[in-house]
Amino acid sequence: MPIDPKKHEMPTQAPEVRAHNFSEVALGYTREMAIAEAQRCLNCKNMPCVEGCPVNVNIPGFISRMKEGDFEGAIFVISRTSTLPAVCGRVCPQETQCEAKCTMGIKFEPVGIGRLERFAADWYNSQSEHPVIPIEPNGHRVAVVGSGPSGLTCAGDLARLGYKVTVYEALHTAGGVLVYGIPEFRLPKSIVAREVATLKKNGVDIETNVVIGKTLTVDELFEMGNEAVFIGSGAGLPNFMNIPGESLKGVYSANEFLTRSNLMKAYLEDPVTPIMKGGRVAVVGGGNVAMDAARTALRLGAEKVYIVYRRSMEELPARREEVEHAMEEGIEFRLLNNPVEILGYSNPDDPRDPKNGFVTGMKCIRMQLGEPDAKGRRRPVPIEGSEFTLSLDTVIMAIGTSPNPLIKNTTKGLEVNSHGGIIVNEAGLTSREGVYAGGDAVTGAATVISAMGAGKLAAKSIHEYLSGKH
Repeated sequence: MPIDPKKHEMPTQAPEVRAHNFSEVALGYTREMAIAEAQRCLNCKNMPCVEGCPVNVNIPGFISRMKEGDFEGAIFVISRTSTLPAVCGRVCPQETQCEAKCTMGIKFEPVGIGRLERFAADWYNSQSEHPVIPIEPNGHRVAVVGSGPSGLTCAGDLARLGYKVTVYEALHTAGGVLVYGIPEFRLPKSIVAREVATLKKNGVDIETNVVIGKTLTVDELFEMGNEAVFIGSGAGLPNFMNIPGESLKGVYSANEFLTRSNLMKAYLEDPVTPIMKGGRVAVVGGGNVAMDAARTALRLGAEKVYIVYRRSMEELPARREEVEHAMEEGIEFRLLNNPVEILGYSNPDDPRDPKNGFVTGMKCIRMQLGEPDAKGRRRPVPIEGSEFTLSLDTVIMAIGTSPNPLIKNTTKGLEVNSHGGIIVNEAGLTSREGVYAGGDAVTGAATVISAMGAGKLAAKSIHEYLSGKH
């Protein structure tokens, strides 16, 4: 049978329909599509795709089982190294990781590895309740700070080894960026809730509304009987441009905007935590978070949404799939544009005017690409005299985040770099004995799968550390 040169298309909601709802955009493969896509895998002996996976999933192994329709066997293979397959199958940038290494991709389109992983996980989750894995407790306790992808992965791996693990989450719902940052239309929250529930069934305790550095300190976690601590607190401190007008009403960080919508359900008719809806919206930035914020604003009723990015489409860091979905939904990309000031309504004759202080527009300047910067990307340079104004009601800043300094400021001897990231060695160990860290708290904002890889590394290192102590 000849090999199909193209991967099977992912069924999706029509753009004109999905732009007005929060249901998942990608609908998933059918059983027949999954088996047909699996047949495209060459089952390479050297497995280059595994090298591209931060958690080293045995990709040919699980796809081989899918070829036979053995979906339970496929998820069993995946679960040996990945604790969040339904999540990874949806939000991992496979095109720059496992699929980028796929041998099929040399001449044809690579195998749809992420789509197959999602199908296997969804099939498994649609079956009866997952069995509880019998685990022999080893008598040791470990605390995990943060219930995002790195924290959940570390906790899951340690629990399998017999450790009593308690995860401390600052917000009222476990899941970290998976629940507050990624919209429902990309990652349904029921999937995250199921993954968390599975961890709980297998002995992991999760305490919410606990802010480490305020409610409890790292030192107090040790005093409570924990023999090691993993910090996976993410990078939740938003960055701003420091331009005039950023304090106006109607200016959000993408972090706040998405948290209000995703976690606080601000899209409801009478929300407890409100959000500005409708009007004209500009999202500043070009990453996945910018795409999420823009597409969320559209679903909240915006009449017009812009992506304002200072480089060209070639430099846009967001996943191609997310960019294509945004364009299909009608979001306008204003590329090679950079904000210089946010404008607001002001009536000096009546300071009580309720419209005072609200965003009315954003002054931008056109850019051109100059010489490459330190990262190899061509540096954007302003074009003198090219200023123009966008008429707006809301501005969302999606230009990155940094680790919150709270843990660093309350933990003696914890070294951080100039960006606030916790410094770790190759084993994930910080400058404090018994304290490990990983994910965005170390690297700054990165991918879900890289955070999972850091959590997996830390679990292995903690196990070796505690095994050596006793």
